[in-house]
Amino acid sequence: MNNNRNNDVNLGRFISLILRHQPETIGITLDKEGWADTQELLDGINASGRRIDMETLERIVRENNKQRYSFNEDKTKIRANQGHSIPVEVGMQTLVPPDKLYHGTASRFLDAIKKDGIRKMSRLYVHLSKDIKTALTVGKRHGSPIVLVVDTKQMHEDGYVFKLSDNGVWQSEDIPWNYVTEIITDVRT
Repeated sequence: MNNNRNNDVNLGRFISLILRHQPETIGITLDKEGWADTQELLDGINASGRRIDMETLERIVRENNKQRYSFNEDKTKIRANQGHSIPVEVGMQTLVPPDKLYHGTASRFLDAIKKDGIRKMSRLYVHLSKDIKTALTVGKRHGSPIVLVVDTKQMHEDGYVFKLSDNGVWQSEDIPWNYVTEIITDVRT
């Protein structure tokens, strides 16, 4: 069972690379909404030397703790819900955000963020979390974590647009430093 889990995690990372950043890695293309043909994805992954079948893919989609992927209704297509570095339009809802949202990052990036704001970097949007715990998890991936509290109410009033992905990640264009109202550095890891 543990071997299955490790294999699923590794396959999930590879699927994320394909569906969010480099579909050409296995010779497939995504449509303008980010959808890939499910059978082409399976065939391409198998041709790369990895082993996956539909049952495994369904399990990865179902059990991914970030709900990173979605199937269409008949499971003939699959896509990543957000996090793309390639231009796709996944049909996120444009909504009024909560009064504040959170951005997890590493403390080593704080000086650059103070200077340039929170930037989307290679992604299409800056990702924001609805709670501190989720932001902390994101920050841990990059080093010693900190959480930035963002005044999204004021941003929205100032004309910034916010989108919500199917898996609950809030997204925005670059965020100027003046909208960061608090830096939470005393996080329990």
